Amino acid sequence: MKVTEEIDARKVRYGDSDALELLDGKSNLLVAKGKKVTKVDLRKDRPDDSVLVGMMLGPTGNLRAPTLIVGKKVLVGFNEEVYVEVFGG
Repeated sequence: MKVTEEIDARKVRYGDSDALELLDGKSNLLVAKGKKVTKVDLRKDRPDDSVLVGMMLGPTGNLRAPTLIVGKKVLVGFNEEVYVEVFGG
């Protein structure tokens, strides 16, 4: 898989509206916090923007890392099982 864009979250800040823009045209949001994974179907059960922002931004108010866009999915945080599910392997 080829990386088309890499953004250093320490240098580039993503606020509320920037985080929500990442979801434009996407169908799924997968958020990992420790062993807990929250899966959101953005087409059928999209929560309020404030809930989505709360899931995507960390305590500093910036986008949580790592955040990946894979096709129509947005992955926030790291969880090995989710990565295996999305990337195979």
